[in-house]
Amino acid sequence: MTKVLVTGATGALGPRVVAELCLAGYAVRTLSLAASSSELLPETVDIRLGDITNKAAVYAAMDGIDMIVHMAALLHIFNPSPDLRPKYEQVNVGGTANVVEAAIQTGVKRIVFFSTIAVYGHTSGRILSEETFPKPESFYAQTKLDAERIVLQARKGNDQPLGVVLRLGAVYGPGIKGNYRRLLQTLMQGRFIPIGSGYNRRTLVYDKDVVQAVLLALEHPQAAGRIYNVTDGEFHSLTEIIKTMCVALGQRVSRWYIPEMPVKVVAMLVDTIGQLVFRRTPGLRAMIDKYTEDVAVDGRRIQEELGFIPHYDLATGWRETVQEMRNSGSL
Repeated sequence: MTKVLVTGATGALGPRVVAELCLAGYAVRTLSLAASSSELLPETVDIRLGDITNKAAVYAAMDGIDMIVHMAALLHIFNPSPDLRPKYEQVNVGGTANVVEAAIQTGVKRIVFFSTIAVYGHTSGRILSEETFPKPESFYAQTKLDAERIVLQARKGNDQPLGVVLRLGAVYGPGIKGNYRRLLQTLMQGRFIPIGSGYNRRTLVYDKDVVQAVLLALEHPQAAGRIYNVTDGEFHSLTEIIKTMCVALGQRVSRWYIPEMPVKVVAMLVDTIGQLVFRRTPGLRAMIDKYTEDVAVDGRRIQEELGFIPHYDLATGWRETVQEMRNSGSL
């Protein structure tokens, strides 16, 4: 039986990936900083606690492993302090280097690395593909891009590529955290006020579809050494996303919005005052820019080369997300 090591298995997406790997017939071992609740991972999983920045822990977890799904990372946070840069580099770059080094030394056959479409940076209204030159704009995105290079440069004993990079669109599902979770909760409470027309595009993918991409990346011979954007195959306007979420929640959809420019002017004033008084910019303008930005990423390469087929459209994915979150009491 093929043995797969999953790092960062206790994160938002980890339990879904581990469960589906087990169903697909893999023997799964996990390496995470913290123990998972017993109900999150199948009882057959070999759970190991350890830090990817610790070489000894990584080598110990790698014993007998055939393939790796490397998910462990310090994730994006809004407006991080500059003091956090070394931590991002230590975990996302140094930790990945440890995993790759151990994989090469122990004869692992394939590494699937979770990256992000955030590495592309500002889109300027373009449709982005794997051929687009990355211009990361945050500690998180820069360190993920640096880690990608480590994975793609890795070679097996026969000089063949070892790694596959999956650049994920905005992943949603029952375990979601961050902006989309906050948006879902705000919509449920009826407190959401749209800013701007909402015509700006977004690129999403449901967590169960991500798992199917992982399975293909592990096994498909053509995947080695390649970068793949993983999306649901569509570009969705922010208005469409919010409407779909409202329908899934059973909430009314707002028919009005606050014009974008006045909000940006106010946000700029708040940031300026914050810098003058507190010596630190609150980042309100950056948050508004993030909300109104256009993100359209092409996901055709993985469909054409590996046969990936997204099974969840926006309505189906958000309906299932809301139902599962309500069933678990997390919404």
